[in-house]
Amino acid sequence: MSFPRVWAVFLRYFYFFSRFDNLSEVFYWPTIDIFLWGMTSVWIQKSQTNIPDIALVILTGLVFWQLLWRGNYEITVNLLMEFWNRNLVNLFSTPLKLIEWMAATMLVGFVKILITLFFSSLLVWLLFALNIFTVGWAILPYIALLTLSGWMMGYLSGAIMIYYGQRFQMLAWMTPFIFAPFSAIFYPVSALPNWGRGIAWCLPTTYVFEGMRGILEGKGFSYPMLWMSLVLNLIFLSGSMVFFKVMFEKSRVKGLARLE
Repeated sequence: MSFPRVWAVFLRYFYFFSRFDNLSEVFYWPTIDIFLWGMTSVWIQKSQTNIPDIALVILTGLVFWQLLWRGNYEITVNLLMEFWNRNLVNLFSTPLKLIEWMAATMLVGFVKILITLFFSSLLVWLLFALNIFTVGWAILPYIALLTLSGWMMGYLSGAIMIYYGQRFQMLAWMTPFIFAPFSAIFYPVSALPNWGRGIAWCLPTTYVFEGMRGILEGKGFSYPMLWMSLVLNLIFLSGSMVFFKVMFEKSRVKGLARLE
């Protein structure tokens, strides 16, 4: 074994590690995991046995989170696939309009969200004998709201990727988790520190997860939370779509071929 050769390979991968995307992931994911699961653990410990059906609350939150993540994923990863396949220029050299591509990615995302919902709910029922449809008819508007939020996150990160290219491709996976700690997925907003609560109530996702938890805790369906989430979703989604279109046009002026 030659140490100089080992050292040379080590330096090759270590220098690659120093790139922004790799460096950010090393610090980003531990921070998110510790915050998210740390807050969940602290909340459970403080609440002890006062939480009815805690397993159902957490698993329903997890399934709902998968729906949100899927909406983001279908937009960003389908965009990345065009980068990876060197097909971006070919795609938009056709009569295809940007709005048509956006509509298609949202449609495929919605179909996959429904598939994810039924598969995940079946898995929860088979493994844990719990029914996430306990929330009743409210699951329908919740699905719609989470879909809008997922699209918003997808276009937000997609706008950066369509302008700066593949060096920001990690945003396809990282962006939803920026919102996760403040969306009250597994724990209520009251479990967050004061500064975190202010952020939480500015996000459309928070109202969905708080509303879901309220139903499972026997408090009933909250129409104010439904409307707040809808209004915020429409504002944020419209803004992210406009942002995506603006960044796309700027990128096309510079040349889409550079992204491949």
